[in-house]
Amino acid sequence: MRRSVRAAGCVALAAALAGCAAYPGPKASAGNTTTAAAPANTWTNSLGMVFVQVPAGSFTMGGVEPPETLARSYPTLEAKRFTDLADEQPAHTVRIRRAFYLGQHEVTVGQFRRFLEASGYVPESVADSTGGYGYNAQYDPATTRRGDAFEGRDPRYSWRNPGFAQGDDHPVVNVTWNDAQALAAWLSRTEGHRYRLPTEAEWEYACRAGTRTRYPHGDDPEGLVRSANVFDQAAAPLWPRWQQHALAGNDGHAFTAPVGSYQPNAFGLHDMLGNAWEWVSDWHGDDYYAQSPADDPQGPAEGSVRVRRGGSWHTWSFYARCGYRNWNSPETRYTLVGMRLVREIGAPAAAGR
Repeated sequence: MRRSVRAAGCVALAAALAGCAAYPGPKASAGNTTTAAAPANTWTNSLGMVFVQVPAGSFTMGGVEPPETLARSYPTLEAKRFTDLADEQPAHTVRIRRAFYLGQHEVTVGQFRRFLEASGYVPESVADSTGGYGYNAQYDPATTRRGDAFEGRDPRYSWRNPGFAQGDDHPVVNVTWNDAQALAAWLSRTEGHRYRLPTEAEWEYACRAGTRTRYPHGDDPEGLVRSANVFDQAAAPLWPRWQQHALAGNDGHAFTAPVGSYQPNAFGLHDMLGNAWEWVSDWHGDDYYAQSPADDPQGPAEGSVRVRRGGSWHTWSFYARCGYRNWNSPETRYTLVGMRLVREIGAPAAAGR
């Protein structure tokens, strides 16, 4: 996993894993064409997924604060982490020209199970018999070459078992990009609407919801305790090696939380940051922002790794910023990675029922 260090948010940079335009500064929502508002129309599909209508609009995507500013806000991190963000540059204006429905929550364990039962699809972690990753209290990251925070890949770990207890209302994890594509394709065929993963631009636009700060609530990392399930005092005792990087507060969940447990952003979307990383549709490109089209960018035409966004329950606050980018190969399955879907607004897809 190219960025499993930054994916977990709690693993030290290692050689085996190792990831400037002027930063425009934090801006209020007035700097965007769309003003954030309370959630408007919602719609619920056959699996019980609730979707919120996200309006068309424009926003500033990307851009990184000066390293010295970041160092003051994240004093436990070494300087290299603040200069290893070239793929977030430059800040650029993006226009999302069409409104779309975005899942109000991440896809849950129960919804994914109902999809599997109805479709007969076999997730990659099961189909290839290699499993996924999981939490094991007896596992010691220091004993492994990669120093990964979680044990795997192992057949006993999958979407059913990430090594900790989950209810049907928790975000499903250990799912691959290909699994997400299969879910979207099945929903499109059976419901007659076009489902897909959001583009990276759509995801960041929806996450920011009219803001230009590090997080939808503002710039203070400690504010995440009220709005996101990230690495804090609930989880830190389980990883004493990285305890100094935990938020001072306690959000009440050491692992994943039921979706919607925290306050939504101004678009009415929950858990855009934290709980589970979310696959998006784009290939990753380090220099893509420098050549990205202004209107509805789709990402590079080709690549080897797909982008995922938003951080997880195990992610340090620095890596749970709205603009932070991460990636993995499409067949990666990890105990921190889930998904959220788009349902397009417009002409219905051909139903395959």
